[in-house]
Amino acid sequence: MEAAAAPVRLWVKTEPFLVGALPVPPPARLGPHYLRKMAAYARARAAEGCFPRLSWPRWRHIACGKLQLGRGLAWLYFELFHSLLPWDPPRRLEWAEAVAACADADELELERSKLSVDTLQFLLFLYVQQVNKVSLRRSLIGEEWPSPRTKSPSLTGKSASENKNWNDQDHHAFVQSHLSDMLELLLEPEQLTASSHSTHSSLVSYEAVCALSFLIEGTVNKSRTVHPLHELALWQPCHGQNGYSKVSRAFSFPKLESWLRSCLTTNPFGMTACLKSGKKLAWAQQVEGTTRRAKIACHTRVVPEVFPMVIMSQVYKQTLAKSSDTLVGAHVRIHRCNESFIYLLSPLRSVTIEKCRNSTFVLGPVQASVHVHSCDNVKVIVVCHRLCLSSTTGCTFYILTPTQPLILLGNQAVSFAPFHTHYPMLEDHMAQVGLATLPNCWDSPMLVCKESGDTSVFRLLPPSDFYTFVIPFEMEGDTTETPGGLPHAYQKALSQREQKVQIWQKTVKEAGLTKDQRKKFQMLVENKFYEWLVQTGNRQQLDSLVPPAVGSKQAAG
Repeated sequence: MEAAAAPVRLWVKTEPFLVGALPVPPPARLGPHYLRKMAAYARARAAEGCFPRLSWPRWRHIACGKLQLGRGLAWLYFELFHSLLPWDPPRRLEWAEAVAACADADELELERSKLSVDTLQFLLFLYVQQVNKVSLRRSLIGEEWPSPRTKSPSLTGKSASENKNWNDQDHHAFVQSHLSDMLELLLEPEQLTASSHSTHSSLVSYEAVCALSFLIEGTVNKSRTVHPLHELALWQPCHGQNGYSKVSRAFSFPKLESWLRSCLTTNPFGMTACLKSGKKLAWAQQVEGTTRRAKIACHTRVVPEVFPMVIMSQVYKQTLAKSSDTLVGAHVRIHRCNESFIYLLSPLRSVTIEKCRNSTFVLGPVQASVHVHSCDNVKVIVVCHRLCLSSTTGCTFYILTPTQPLILLGNQAVSFAPFHTHYPMLEDHMAQVGLATLPNCWDSPMLVCKESGDTSVFRLLPPSDFYTFVIPFEMEGDTTETPGGLPHAYQKALSQREQKVQIWQKTVKEAGLTKDQRKKFQMLVENKFYEWLVQTGNRQQLDSLVPPAVGSKQAAG
């Protein structure tokens, strides 16, 4: 039997959903009906820069003129897709330099006009935004809520189904449910009926299958080599199932769809596999007097084509610090961590922080995005390409980012401040992921949803409340100060505070205290300092920096 001779295993890639799907319901005008109209419009205007590649000016025209999206949102989707492309770090740094050199909006628009994307892949990317669409009908009958059928494992043993961007079972179900729609979106006009649907004799071009490789990849014969979909589809033993014809260089629509459905399986590098069979890491200690158990799992770089994954949950009342090869280029998920200080000082691919409280997160440079969801009173200190916030309360973000921070739904009392720390390898790590010090949009967040349109949900941290942050670990490296420096108002506040300390020291020195008076005065100051440490919670942070006993030493990984 041919199927037995060609055991191809396909799965839905993590990246387009985890990093590419904006974690918010998409605008109604990005629904399948309008995307089909957009596909026809783009193909009909190939000579104008719409197909096979779509330039920024043409997408701006379609998005603002046809789909009624705002210009900011149009650029957000275009730039979000563009950031998924495999640009090497030097090219990203060149682009950052060109944008930072723009003197005004017109120059910036001219620079953006040089960018273009693959039209068919971009259509699929826009379609994928539907993964976060809330269906009124489904919510009424209960399918939007966790059920035994939609549950996937989590480190806490509870359903992780609410985060669709992470849940590979949701990605798989989404593609299976919408495969026909997505294939029809990629068809040439002559292969469609008047109502933009396929027929039994429709042919899918090789270029369309190449575009579908944006979402799907796989292996042959349990090989450890991962191939894009279009390479596997062209493999001779598969032609009988997927209906490929060398004469037409195209696939039979019904046969290709059937072949894809039969070969699609769970992503072996996704969250489910990471939790089920990933390596468990003993990075966190078990805190005495609590039943909560910290759990950390990783799916290391099994194959070079796939980003590794690290998932940590329930780190409680402790300091966890790592700079590790396990973290380099990883997608990191930090879940239900409370009253802790977490330092992940390696270049990362993406970070999701969810359901955490009263904690501080100091992260190495993040190449893609940091998404903070459903968190209370956390501090995040990071250089990242993009920051997204949803359902946060009382959180502060010290950031350096070339894109506008995205304020999605349900946020309250958000504070933004300039990035204010460094560690010895920071600039090397920034270069590795292609992040520069300019442009820096830390102070110009974008309110993405109408419901989040109230600017009172955020503030810029007043310079009087601003203090630098010292990372208390020794490492090799050349970075000795905050990359890019601080904005003038914040630097001035620090200088004035430093001046006050010098005046105080001079006053004490000139007070002419006796040896006994100096000793009493020192005790008084130390007692007041100790009270302040306890009141502010900093005592816990200092205590947790003391190395554990040899028997409970944090494991390397």
